[in-house]
Amino acid sequence: MKVSASAVALILCVFAAFSFAKVNPEAAPKHYNYRDAGKQMRRIYYGDLQRTLYCDCRYIDKKTVDFSSCNYKPRENEKRKSFKRAQRIEWEHIVTAHNMGQHLPCWRDGGRKNCSANDSTFKIMEGDLHNLYPAIGEVNGDRSNFMFNQWTNNPTPMYGECETIIDFEEKKVQPRKEVRGLIARVHFYMEKTYGINLSKQDRRLFEAWDRAYPVTERECERDRRIFKVQGDHNPFVFEKCQESVTPVDSTAPAAPAAPVDSLKANN
Repeated sequence: MKVSASAVALILCVFAAFSFAKVNPEAAPKHYNYRDAGKQMRRIYYGDLQRTLYCDCRYIDKKTVDFSSCNYKPRENEKRKSFKRAQRIEWEHIVTAHNMGQHLPCWRDGGRKNCSANDSTFKIMEGDLHNLYPAIGEVNGDRSNFMFNQWTNNPTPMYGECETIIDFEEKKVQPRKEVRGLIARVHFYMEKTYGINLSKQDRRLFEAWDRAYPVTERECERDRRIFKVQGDHNPFVFEKCQESVTPVDSTAPAAPAAPVDSLKANN
């Protein structure tokens, strides 16, 4: 069933107004661990920012994705047991948890679960809001720990009309053009903030994306909202936004006072 744009907008406004009341929207900015970061995401992703990273699909809540807003279609998958993951929102780590933690002693002693429980540095990295973005669960799962790459100018869509594609054999992901610059600048931020080094190949790619795909109004607004919640900017975004700072949607509803339950992410 298709949902009109006006109907979606109305539902979003109602959802924002009557959301839960456990998170104080005026709480002092600070870094959160991953679980608590998930509860803050509604303070960032509302209005025009309430769309997914890889396919630009509008979503209403964590279990309701508007496929008609992006002409999304779950990919052909003979091993599929359920469509549940294609129908829900998860918080995607742009720099994967594996890439953040693989060189830490806690990872060697028990992987992500051990690092999340016992390593204070990993806890902050895992919950850093600059590195988290809503994604359709199916695409998040398919991306896995694969690195970003670019190998074709004519991608054959895998998820309806979504232009993000994944090469499972080569274990690589080519994101849609509109978010390549954002993805590059998040990697620069994570390297500068936490010392997650980029390979020479990845650095060349991300520097090219940074030049080819400059910051957008939506990216600047995202950085401003994260600053209000977490207390810091991504300098690779913030400095460029100073040249042109135009709000994304001045008529969008205010950030709701409630958390969305901590959403699942495998990366």
